[in-house]
Amino acid sequence: MKIVVLDGYSLNPGDLSWDALKSLGEVKIYDRTPDDLIIQRAEGAEILLTNKTILTSDIIGRLPNLKYIGVLATGFNVVDAEYARQKDIIVTNVPAYSTMSVAQHTFALILEFYNYPGKFSEEIGKGRWSTNPDFCYWEKPLNELAGKTIGIIGFGRIGRAVARIASAFEMNVTVNEVSEVAGYRNCSLEDLLRESDIVTLHCPLTPETKGMINISRLRIMKPSALLVNCARGPLIVESDLADALNKGMIAGAALDVLSEEPPRPDNPLLKAKNCIITPHVAWATFEARQRLMEIAVDNVKSFLEAKPVNVVN
Repeated sequence: MKIVVLDGYSLNPGDLSWDALKSLGEVKIYDRTPDDLIIQRAEGAEILLTNKTILTSDIIGRLPNLKYIGVLATGFNVVDAEYARQKDIIVTNVPAYSTMSVAQHTFALILEFYNYPGKFSEEIGKGRWSTNPDFCYWEKPLNELAGKTIGIIGFGRIGRAVARIASAFEMNVTVNEVSEVAGYRNCSLEDLLRESDIVTLHCPLTPETKGMINISRLRIMKPSALLVNCARGPLIVESDLADALNKGMIAGAALDVLSEEPPRPDNPLLKAKNCIITPHVAWATFEARQRLMEIAVDNVKSFLEAKPVNVVN
């Protein structure tokens, strides 16, 4: 069984082992694969693993031996899963591996906005504290999370984990769900945006959610509000958010994802006021990647045993 990994570096930059996968067949692993080499590298493969390398219907159609595509992530929009189904090619993903890592990163971003330890440390390294006349200093308010309202849009595994952490901080948790969620206040999207001190996105990217955070909805939010996105970049109209930040419409944004990754140098959010950006790493703790590797290999094993799991098509 020929197995090809098209872009394994982000999952395993060297601190994990591919041995379990290698025990299942003839394995070739590439750190990254440019578009013009996908067909060449995937030729003859029966099993293809991809993280962000896009597999279109044209590419899939030119790989006659292909029987299985494993996505090394939860989101599987990089694969034309419907076309693969028509060709009797199974597509799987890796769900629920990064729940606590993403929830943790969500609060890392929130705390950087509320307490800005990173900014302090950078200033102190440049001598700011050493030359200060007092034993401490701050230039903008330091605020407690206790008593603040956090609005969670998307209440799956990650949204629920964020809610539990928020409750430990003694925050008020508001959700926007079709049905009532026990223990939390449920309200309309507009009311959530209007009332929340922090709005955090944890919903999937669908035609309905794409661009859901736009200028009209940003206008609803409090001028003191923080917008957090550790879900998908295209949930936000980036030019609208940059405009809202630069005009002080909201107080800040903390983002782990953008609509294009890596971003173009002219992405307006890169220079927007009060915008914290991390490079799509909420999922990437060692523990989460270890789980991802284990589940991805188990997916392949189950397929080889004719008992496929985590099938998305």
